[in-house]
Amino acid sequence: MKRREFFTQAGLLSAGMISGAAALRAEDAAQPSASAHRFKLKYAPHFGMFKHSAGEDPIDQLKFAAEQGFTAWEDNNMKRRPVEMQQKIARTMEQLGMQMGVFVAHGDFSKTTFVGQDQAAREAVLNDIRESVDVANRVNAKWMTVVPDSYVKNLEWDYQTANCIELLKRCAEIFEPHGLVMVLESLNWWTDHPGLFLHKIPQAYQICRAVASPSCKILFDIYHQQISEGNLIPNMEKAWDEIAYFQLGDNPGRKEPGTGEINFRNIFRYLHDKGFQGIVGMEHGNSRPGIEGEQAVIDAYIAADDF
Repeated sequence: MKRREFFTQAGLLSAGMISGAAALRAEDAAQPSASAHRFKLKYAPHFGMFKHSAGEDPIDQLKFAAEQGFTAWEDNNMKRRPVEMQQKIARTMEQLGMQMGVFVAHGDFSKTTFVGQDQAAREAVLNDIRESVDVANRVNAKWMTVVPDSYVKNLEWDYQTANCIELLKRCAEIFEPHGLVMVLESLNWWTDHPGLFLHKIPQAYQICRAVASPSCKILFDIYHQQISEGNLIPNMEKAWDEIAYFQLGDNPGRKEPGTGEINFRNIFRYLHDKGFQGIVGMEHGNSRPGIEGEQAVIDAYIAADDF
């Protein structure tokens, strides 16, 4: 073989090996670790939850979560991130086989937007919804959190409810053609959010039934509802047809399962037995600092998922 032919073939072989290695790395990145726990439900961490283990880079945090067996993610602040980062997050999640959970489409706790009749304020909400469609399409999200803001102290509650329903119907009309869903989050009055209009699941159920749209459903946050009303599984059962998404935190403290009074193993078993295919957002803090605290979160979900 001539010297030039040898180096040409060797170069092609080397290039092929490099290309193959790169393909293998890409394939490996798209697959969870063989040692990862196989969770029965789609628990979704958020940015910052594993920053000591994975580092500050959001992409590295996604990869770390996938290595632990998590198959979903949520990010309340996604809408505020630069478009380039949104796209990068979406590409990474697609490679990792992870599903995007909620981001916040609208929520302004200082205003009485939904329950009043200020047209400029209501138009601002609709603009938030239109902008959220673009973000959802960009990051492959289906569900977006909507909080109907604060209540009015000098207006009959039923009038406020009617005003809220009317605006939500207009929001749903924007989401419906895209197959997107706003999930209404009831937030507790007693520990975190006094003065907000939507605070109980029966109230959210009534509103969703009145809006009567597949694009308007309930976000059942287990932490908030344990504080507001308790009776968690019976309330889930009664509102089941309108629930599209769950979030959680133990109570008291709003930390990982096992740090408070809620029996998450029974709740997760209930969701699994109901055939729930959606996402369970881990919207809570870590009870302990550093890498040790992050491992405690992972261990807590493995334990609660053991049913």
